[in-house]
Amino acid sequence: MPLTATVYHVDLTRGTVETKTLPEDVYRKYPGGSALAAYLLLQSIPTGADPLGPDNVLVMAVSPLTGLAISGQSRMTACARSPLTGAIGDSQCGGFFPAEMRTAGADAFVFTGQSKEPVYFWLNDGKAELRPAKHLWGKVTGEVDTLIKEELGDQKVEIAQIGPAGENLVRFAAIMNMVNRANGRTGLGAVMGSKRLKAVVVRGSKSPKPAGPELFRGLVKRLKELEEVNPGIKWFGEYGTAGVLAIQDKMGGQPTRNYSEGTFEQCKDIDGSTLVKTILKERDTCYACVVKCKRVVEVHEPGLDIDPSTGGRVETLTFFGSMCGVGDLKLLSKASADANMYGMDTISAGATIAWAMEAKANGLFDDKGLGLAFGDGQSVLRAIEAIALRKGAGDLLARAACAPPRRWDRPRSTSP
Repeated sequence: MPLTATVYHVDLTRGTVETKTLPEDVYRKYPGGSALAAYLLLQSIPTGADPLGPDNVLVMAVSPLTGLAISGQSRMTACARSPLTGAIGDSQCGGFFPAEMRTAGADAFVFTGQSKEPVYFWLNDGKAELRPAKHLWGKVTGEVDTLIKEELGDQKVEIAQIGPAGENLVRFAAIMNMVNRANGRTGLGAVMGSKRLKAVVVRGSKSPKPAGPELFRGLVKRLKELEEVNPGIKWFGEYGTAGVLAIQDKMGGQPTRNYSEGTFEQCKDIDGSTLVKTILKERDTCYACVVKCKRVVEVHEPGLDIDPSTGGRVETLTFFGSMCGVGDLKLLSKASADANMYGMDTISAGATIAWAMEAKANGLFDDKGLGLAFGDGQSVLRAIEAIALRKGAGDLLARAACAPPRRWDRPRSTSP
């Protein structure tokens, strides 16, 4: 059987969907993921394309192994010209969306043009269509997840979507799936927002089959045995990525107060071992992954009401935490939940807020009443909302402290 890839080309300007087959010689050279996404992007994008204009191209791609029950293989790469850097942006996500995308019959999606009204793309076992999404525009990720599942009458659809941050063209907006997994880096949520593409929804029943079923089962069994006897994997599953905070701090490499220091006096209060002992509800996982490194936390206190939400990753606890001088684990879990709700990358958001705190302390930035200050966790929460909605000083911070001004700097421009 030849090795080919099924690619859905979605022209948002015309509202059309065309299915193409990538030949074996090309697919073997660019076998899925980042390689395939970059190849498809460079076939379509014109020179000098505005990252937030209709000429930009957004690609989502999975690999030939995605959808097989191999631990760690449920990954999807999103690729476009980045509004954060101006270069090609590449960002990966986990969860169940990548496996479901392959099961639905797709190896890649290529989105071109710009829709006049908000839409979402729906692929169901090889049947593709664009659906109106004006009723979803302006809503946060959890609400959209519920509404789409109700609309399609299927609780098992997988949804990759943008929140208000993507709609408002925040440069570090993310593409969210399962409400808490993210294509977080390089601002590709803003690219979806500029195209008025609210979500990509997939559902399938045709799982990929290995060419040698017996050999495949033996490989999976062997991998599972290796993982079970590896103490590092066990430790990683128990404490998640947050478990490395205390280690980094001891080595003097924990980013603190906008990189002005390498150790944080409250690091032990927010690291993975403390999370396990306090607010951890359960461990979550991605498709077919045995590690279960995702933290599910729950907090119910005045002002910090968090229903079960995935949080506590090292990046989030670092950039909303030590980088901003905040050592309150429950508040940081709220910050993570809020960023997921608005659809925003926690790394870039936290780094931008930390920069703004230092700039304000040095009299170089007017935060217009946000009250930004190292150690003030409530000001972090206020800043997350202001950035996502581009209110007050948040409008400036939405352009990212880490990126130079460019010609595509502009406020929200995608309102339906």
